[in-house]
Amino acid sequence: MKRIVVKIGSNVLTGTDKSIDRNVMSALVDQVAVLRQKGWQVILVSSGAVACGRSMLRIKAKLDSVEQRQLYSAVGQARLMGMYQDMFSEKGIITGQVLTMKESFSTRREYLNQRSCMEVMLSCGVIPIVNENDTISVTELMFTDNDELSGLVATMMDAQQLVILSNVDGIYNGNPDDPGTSVIREIKPDDDISCYIGTVKSGFGRGGMQTKYSIARKVASEGVRVTIANGKRGNILTDLILKDGADVPHSVFVPSKDKASSFRKWIANSQGFAKGNVRTDADAARILKGKNAASLLPVGVTAVEGDFEEGDIIAVLDPNGKRIAVGVSSYSSAEAQACIGKHDMRPLIHYDSLFIE
Repeated sequence: MKRIVVKIGSNVLTGTDKSIDRNVMSALVDQVAVLRQKGWQVILVSSGAVACGRSMLRIKAKLDSVEQRQLYSAVGQARLMGMYQDMFSEKGIITGQVLTMKESFSTRREYLNQRSCMEVMLSCGVIPIVNENDTISVTELMFTDNDELSGLVATMMDAQQLVILSNVDGIYNGNPDDPGTSVIREIKPDDDISCYIGTVKSGFGRGGMQTKYSIARKVASEGVRVTIANGKRGNILTDLILKDGADVPHSVFVPSKDKASSFRKWIANSQGFAKGNVRTDADAARILKGKNAASLLPVGVTAVEGDFEEGDIIAVLDPNGKRIAVGVSSYSSAEAQACIGKHDMRPLIHYDSLFIE
């Protein structure tokens, strides 16, 4: 079954008055229905709850930024889902809500529970509509934005494609306002176009092109085709997926041919939850970063930092302190400390449980 994750940003769903643009939303729903008819399983990662709540409420009380986000999302998420349900039901399609947090990707059990939930929804013809649970996800617990969330969902669900819809046509090879500037249509795994990436964030969301670029590169490296396009363009989804985007501007990140296993995808997705660090010597770092990477042995470790148990995610640092990998530790931190530099020991991180960054 062909499977695609579509991320719809706040700037796509909102109009000039910052309220939900029903026309744009309805058009995207129509296109998703067409993709379903053509045999695609679709998962939506939709922003817009906070924007929806903000447009519904006129509060006089003074609230800090966290309180505002919690309030707007609590009110707006129900409204947003109601709108999706009404529009999809007209097409005979049932939707289901999936609210998640960044922490829910940190343990293997929660990761598999989320995946199982969405798998059964898809198998029963239900479209999962995913969003961050902003009522309890605050500060360091938050995703960077829904670009990050959509990338995690795409790799977790073994999607063939991830489409990130924003209010821009893609990544430009210069200032979009300058004459002669154009959208970069294809970015291969070894292409470095970071010099073209702006740092300005979008006006109504939390992210920006820097986030989209970083997420797209990472997800493409795990074997998923990633497209960045303008969600306000008519028929953008059907043009991109059914007509290969020939007539619409967009940027495609070509997927790596070396697909990671499901277990390694989880490790990669959990890298923000490392319980500790191990530092390596130059030889071990070189081997790990080489084409013929192997397990990390205690003999190549020079220091152990943090408090972790066997089975926890830990980060691997080179001699300069740069993170080069993450993996599942076969030792507790105390055991790892006692084995530093020793020969003939079992791997600290087995290759099958190691993700090279």
